[in-house]
Formats: sequence, C-alpha cells, structure tokens
Amino acid sequence: MGPEEGKSSRKLGVLIGGSGLIGGALMHYFKINAPREIEVLSPNSKKLSLRELSDIKDYFAKYKPEFIINCAIASIDSDPKMAYEVNYVGAISLARVALALGIPYIHVSSAATMPNGENLSEDEMLPLTPDLSNYAKSKLMAELTLKHMHETKGLDYTVIRLGVVYGKHDHKIQGFHRLFFSIMDKAMPVMLTRRGVLHSYSHSKKLPPFIYYILDHRKEFSGQTYNFVDRNPVELAQLILTIKSYLELNVPKEIYLPYPMAQFGRLCLGLMVKILARIGIEARMPGELMFLENFYKTQTLSSQKLENSSYVDPAPEVTVFSSLPGMIQYYLTRWEHLNLISSYNQDFFDPSRQTEDFISDPEKLLNIVNQEESDALPGFKA
Repeated sequence: MGPEEGKSSRKLGVLIGGSGLIGGALMHYFKINAPREIEVLSPNSKKLSLRELSDIKDYFAKYKPEFIINCAIASIDSDPKMAYEVNYVGAISLARVALALGIPYIHVSSAATMPNGENLSEDEMLPLTPDLSNYAKSKLMAELTLKHMHETKGLDYTVIRLGVVYGKHDHKIQGFHRLFFSIMDKAMPVMLTRRGVLHSYSHSKKLPPFIYYILDHRKEFSGQTYNFVDRNPVELAQLILTIKSYLELNVPKEIYLPYPMAQFGRLCLGLMVKILARIGIEARMPGELMFLENFYKTQTLSSQKLENSSYVDPAPEVTVFSSLPGMIQYYLTRWEHLNLISSYNQDFFDPSRQTEDFISDPEKLLNIVNQEESDALPGFKA
C-alpha cells in the first residue's frame, strides 16, 4: 500500500473550539470511538485565530482536511467587534474554505437565533435587527449567510441548533452551569423566574454521535438545519428546586421574583460594577444576565425534524434530570477543589479520607507512599 492509499483510509477533520464543553466532548468521542477511521485536529487560537484570515488560509492550505466542525464562539458578553469577527466573519471564512476544498462544514449554532415561543421549528428565526444582542445577531447572520452560500454556490453544510447545554467538563462556568453554580454557592436567595417557564435542553455528550452520523450521511443532511434538543422541555422552576433538593439547601426560597424587580436588580448590579471599576477594582456582570428575559419567557424547540430523520438517538432516556446526580458530584468536587465554593465539607466526596490526612497529618501519607514496595505505577506496563 502506497503512502497516499494509507492516508486516504483515515479521514482528517479540523475542529474549531475544541477547548469548550461541546468541542471537548467531540474530541473525546472521536478519540475513543473512531480512532482508526477519523483523525481530528483542534488548533488553539494561537495556531489558528478566527479573527486572522492569514491563519485560516495557511492552516487549511497545509492540512487540507476532509471536513470542518465549528463550535467556537466569542463570549456571550463580548463587544461588537469580537462577536462580529469570531461568530460571523470567522465562521463564514471557514465555510469558504470548506467550499473551496469541496468538503462538509458542520456549524454549531444556538437557540439564541430563534424567538420565544413553544415547539419552534427550524424555520422560525428572529428578524435581523440592530437591537439584538451581539451574540444573537452574529450567530443569526452566520446562519443566514451559510444558507445563502448553499443556495447560490452549493456549500455542503449542516447547522445544528442547541438549546440550553448541560453536561460535565465545562470549566468556564457559563450558561446552565452558572445557574448550577449560583445554587450551589447559595447565591440565589429567591426564584429568578416564574412558574411554567419552559426551555429545551441539549446534552453535550449526545451531540458527537449525531455529528459522526451526519458526516457519513451527507446526502440527507446537507443544506439542513436541525434543532438538537432533548424531546421533552424542562420547567426552569422545577429544575432549580430539584437541584436545591439534591443539595439539601434552604435556598433559593420558593418565592418568585417579578421580572420588573429582576430588571431593577440587574441595573443596580451594573451600576455597582461601574463604580468598582472607577476605583480600580476589577468586576464584571455575568454575561448570562443579558438573557434575563429568557428566565421569564418560554422557548422550546421542536425535535420533530430530527426524529423524522434516519438518525436514532442512542440514549433517549438521558435527560437533564437523570444527569443531575453525576453533574452535582463532578462540579461540587471541582469547584470545592478550586476554592470557588465553601458551603460543603472539603472531603465530602473523598471516601478514602486522604484529603483529611493531607490537611491534618501529611507525614502519615508521606510514610505510606514511601513504604510502598513497588516503584511502578499500578496498572501501567512499560
């Protein structure tokens, strides 16, 4: 077998945004489930910045991949320049590369491009107006241009719209996980929503099998947009109270803060941040507060188009509620170790009690390690 034949037997892809929750799940999936079929490169922003056209040209001219997945986003509270350059210009530059190479382009988008309402189909999008947030505006523009490129130039693309994303290994504490953090840290004294508000949720680990599938079934999925969400929407108030129950906390109290009062609180917090900045203290508003209205309004996405496709969800029983125990253990342990929360005993999830010995009797642990008979790492063979 010649070198070209060996190379063609394994697809090479490029994933942009591999350090995030979705990107990390994709990298792990391809590494574990398709190591002989697919090799995925995930350059960091130092190697390939979506804001630098020369970076994009040089990187793809060098590697010439067989598909591109873009799940990179600028922070939801980014300024207009950053949001425009990363979420729109960068995304479209990647699409142009895919068009030139004649390869599929998978674009991960967001429900932020859609209006509020129930059972929204893929065709229901916000009108492009100046008053949209930087994040929503840039993501919406990207979707519109991708559709135009498909219709006029034949771009092979698929847009995947996600709802509220949940899962382990989100190290940035954003989106759903900031809500999670606020409850764990007892920073939410009352309910920042109203009864009956529903949203659609997307599991980060469910997305990689879908992307793997649609890369292999381009005829069906090319030029299409899909809402990728769990079938059943979730009531925000019920979710908050369930998390509170699991953690055995006494807050938030089941008192529902009216939206006008929540808006006033956001204005006061913004004023405080400005005052602190003037005296040299660094402080930032949580970016999620720009979506405060969504805490009080329902937005649910229809999964009917996805269910009517040939793709079958391998784990339909997995939901945000079934995932809560595992997420609580993971994030509580992680955030405690980082000294971000102090509500719990620091050895709560340490059955061997080594943390306690490390604090109170480090010499005991030192002697245990020094007295071990083998110098080899358990289970490791050279």
